[in-house]
Amino acid sequence: MNNLAPPPTPRKPRIGARADPCDRLRQAIVRGEFEPNERLVEADLSVRFGAGRTAIRAALAVLDQEGLIVREPNRGARVRLISAREALEIEQVRNALERLLTRSAAGLATSDDLADLRAILDAMIERLRESDSFGYSQLNTQLHRRIWRISDNQVAIKVLVTLKSQSIRFQYGTILRPGRPEQSLREHEAIVAAIAAHDPDACDAAMAEHLSHVLETLQWAIDAQDRERSWSALRDPGLDPHS
Repeated sequence: MNNLAPPPTPRKPRIGARADPCDRLRQAIVRGEFEPNERLVEADLSVRFGAGRTAIRAALAVLDQEGLIVREPNRGARVRLISAREALEIEQVRNALERLLTRSAAGLATSDDLADLRAILDAMIERLRESDSFGYSQLNTQLHRRIWRISDNQVAIKVLVTLKSQSIRFQYGTILRPGRPEQSLREHEAIVAAIAAHDPDACDAAMAEHLSHVLETLQWAIDAQDRERSWSALRDPGLDPHS
């Protein structure tokens, strides 16, 4: 999250032995390998990622700043739980800022910028063919960040970086909605086409449509989780469906 520039050739994200422990822990969290509110024990993370305690402590500090985890005095770190209300509010704020940045990108995009965006789209198509939801979602984020970089609005970018949209997708399972990845791809293609046409109004409309569907999908995921909790409470009366 600290580097807004995509690599020259988008590739499927992988966690490798040589990867930075901060990047590896971040990916593990957004993949759902850690549950919301799960404690993150430095000693366990050190063994899991083959990194020293100092490196793990530094990674936790970075992810705390990014809002993916919470560090509490005398209690250590835990994966941050994003409430349904906060998740919806984050997406509403993101809607306004991303539309602003996409309008800016329409007037500033160069041929190299457009080549990068199209390369990311090609990689997203490949991830869909492979039914790789995580890889597709990572490239989705990369495409949006490339648009941010083109816009060159540093204040808006800093705000967006803190909004944790990636974490929200995995915490609420929005990428699992049937048909959503294919629809998402079409929406991203329309956004890139509008940027290539250097048409700010078309960019605004395309991004607005895309993010309205993102918000709709998030509400669907939240409702699905609420229904599951209600059924769980009926099966086990000792459970509180609002806990």
